[in-house]
Amino acid sequence: MAEAVQPPRTADEVLDWLEQGRLSPAEAFAIFRSLDQDRRAPSHLRVAVRESPREQDPEEARRQRLQQALADLDALIGLESVKELVREVQAFVEIQQRRSKARLATEPMALHMIFKGNPGTGKTTVARIFGRMFEAMGVLPKGHLVECERADLVGEYIGHTAQKTREQIRQALGGILFIDEAYSLARGGEKDFGKEAIDTLVKAMEDKKDQLVLILAGYRREMELFLQTNPGLRSRFPIQIDFPDYKTAELIQIADLMLKQREYRLTEGARRRLHDMLEQRLRSGDPHLGNARMVRNIIERAIRRQAVRLVRRPQISRNDLMLITEADIEEVSVAR
Repeated sequence: MAEAVQPPRTADEVLDWLEQGRLSPAEAFAIFRSLDQDRRAPSHLRVAVRESPREQDPEEARRQRLQQALADLDALIGLESVKELVREVQAFVEIQQRRSKARLATEPMALHMIFKGNPGTGKTTVARIFGRMFEAMGVLPKGHLVECERADLVGEYIGHTAQKTREQIRQALGGILFIDEAYSLARGGEKDFGKEAIDTLVKAMEDKKDQLVLILAGYRREMELFLQTNPGLRSRFPIQIDFPDYKTAELIQIADLMLKQREYRLTEGARRRLHDMLEQRLRSGDPHLGNARMVRNIIERAIRRQAVRLVRRPQISRNDLMLITEADIEEVSVAR
C-alpha cells in the first residue's frame, strides 16, 4: 500500500509544489492561509494543535478533520454557490448516517459528480476537499484524489483501454477518481476506444460503489454535449456543480494573496494596471482565460520583470525588493 503523501508544511514547499504542478493555485492559497493562521497563533497553541491527535479518540479526530476540510472550503476566494452545494452534500450525508443509526429508511448515497466550468476555477481543489470530507465522515476509507485524463485511460488497441482504466480505478480505490476533460472520452464515436473506458468506469461505479467516488470535469458546454451523447450517464451523476468564472475583484484578491505569501506587494499604479488587464480579459468572454491560472502567470511574469528592472541597480532597498510597479505589470502576456 502506498504511503500517504504529506502536504507541504512551509511557504517555500507550497511554492515548489505549485511550480511543479502538484497543487492548483486555489489549493496553494488555502494552504497559505492555513500556514498564516498557524504562524499568527501563540506558540503554545501551535504545539497543542500538533500534539492533540495523539490524545484524541478516533471520533474526535474525524470531527476535527471534517471541520478543517470545511474551513479550507470557506477559505477559498469566491465560489459561493459551489461552497453552498458542498455543504448541502455534507449535510445530506450526515443526516442519512443519523437516520441509519436511528433505524430509519435512508436514501441511497450516490455521490458521483459532474464538475462544469472553465480552467482555473477551483474544480480540482474542491474535489480534494470532497475527498477529505468523505474520509472524515467515514464514506471513503482514504479520501485521496487520483487525477487523470483521456491519455491515462484510453489505450491503442483492443483490450488495452480496459486495462489502463482499471489501473486508474485501482489507484483511486478508497478515494476519488477525478477525470479532467472527460468529454474527450466520447469524441471519437462508437469505434473509438474512449467508449470502452466509459463502459469500464460505469461498471466500477456499480461494483466499487462503497470504495470509489467518480468525478467527471470539463468545460460547461462540452460536458453538456457529453451527457447528451450518453443519456445513461446523467442519471449516474446526481450531483452536478457549476464552477463560475472569478470576478475581477476576486482575481485581485487571489493576486494579493499570492504576492503576500511571496513577500511582494503592488503599487497603486500596478494595482490599477492589473485591474484593467483582468477586466479586459473577462469582458472578452474567452473560455480559455484561465482564471486563477491567468493571475499566477501574470504575477510570476511580473516578478521576473521586477528582477530585470532591479538587478543592475547599485543600491536596492528592502522596499524596492518588495514592490511590483506598473512597469512590471505592463506588457505581460497571458498564456493559455
